Amino acid sequence: MKFRNHFYLLLILACFSCARPQNTTTESNQQAQEAKVYYPGKGNNWETRKPEALGLDAALLQQAVEWAKTQETTQIQKDFSTQKEIFGEPLGPLPTTRANTNGIILKNGYIVAEWGDTKAADPTYSVAKSFLSTILGLTIDRGMIQSINDPVAKYVKDGGYNSEHNSKVTWEHHARQTSEWEGEMWGKKYDFVGKEAFGRGERKPRELQEPGNFYEYNDVRINRFALSLLRLWKKPLPEVLKNEIMDPIDASETWKWVPYRNSIVEINGKQMPSVSGGTRWGGGLWISARDEARFGYLFLRNGRWNDKQLLSEKWVKEATTSRGTVGPDYGYLWWLNTEGKAWPDAPTTSYAALGAGQNTVWVDPEHDIVIVWRWHNGNPNELIKRVLAAVK
Repeated sequence: MKFRNHFYLLLILACFSCARPQNTTTESNQQAQEAKVYYPGKGNNWETRKPEALGLDAALLQQAVEWAKTQETTQIQKDFSTQKEIFGEPLGPLPTTRANTNGIILKNGYIVAEWGDTKAADPTYSVAKSFLSTILGLTIDRGMIQSINDPVAKYVKDGGYNSEHNSKVTWEHHARQTSEWEGEMWGKKYDFVGKEAFGRGERKPRELQEPGNFYEYNDVRINRFALSLLRLWKKPLPEVLKNEIMDPIDASETWKWVPYRNSIVEINGKQMPSVSGGTRWGGGLWISARDEARFGYLFLRNGRWNDKQLLSEKWVKEATTSRGTVGPDYGYLWWLNTEGKAWPDAPTTSYAALGAGQNTVWVDPEHDIVIVWRWHNGNPNELIKRVLAAVK
């Protein structure tokens, strides 16, 4: 009797198993594949792997690192004493010193090379623009903006978009640096005319173009963009970044986004700082190479960290895709290599956040590599080609 009952039980289980959907195996394989993806833990709980264990030539990779160590920047002095000469009168603070050239290389998320002080939280200049882009992505992901092609004036009513010209500026124009926004932000005018205000960055007067028709790398307009995002979130953008991105990816507590001394606005009766998209006039995003590597790795993983989709895969793709013919190979505040001009020895699918000094966060989906290289004097391509030569 027991045998018969056992037989019937096995028969029922077999039938149940056969009745399951045909794609179970596919789903299981997909889950298993996702489970294999490595994500570093908090702080120093970040696994280092030998290069050869991940398909890299250890000797060639070490040669690349040794070369990188020799490329200390001559643009930004260690005490920032040339800041005013290069960029004009500062509006915010600067550190008393910075680290020497340093960097970190990730393969499949594991650290395979590291040099210099990668824990020093230094200004990263225009790498901050890619962080602003990410906040725009969060804003769209949450439905706070219906379309990136909407005029900013539809959402922001502080007078900055009241003119006929500025009323045409869209969120996409800001993200592609084609906004041609006309005005003044924190004492700096959009046209960059005047050596005292802009240092070597002073520009010759030119005719204003229609929004969307002309590319210009312009921090005044990016700072207007940052203020517009602040108006939407109604809380400081460093708080947004911390809660939505940096804490979930287990970044350190050392990074900070430093405002200008005069970039304070009132929102809902509270005084709030509006941050900048760089350190051209002081302040800006002060962050370590290790935390930047986590940020780059988040993008390499299409906005996912462990079991959470922090940023939509759609946004990651859109932000790192070339848009039209106006301007250089540029996405939404990310530098691209679509035509192979930026880094001739790199895949055309690679992209980077770049800042003065040189500060570089380079992401290579094809080889599953992230390179952060800071305070260097060379073209990132020179390091990239050396690292890729180590890929077997």
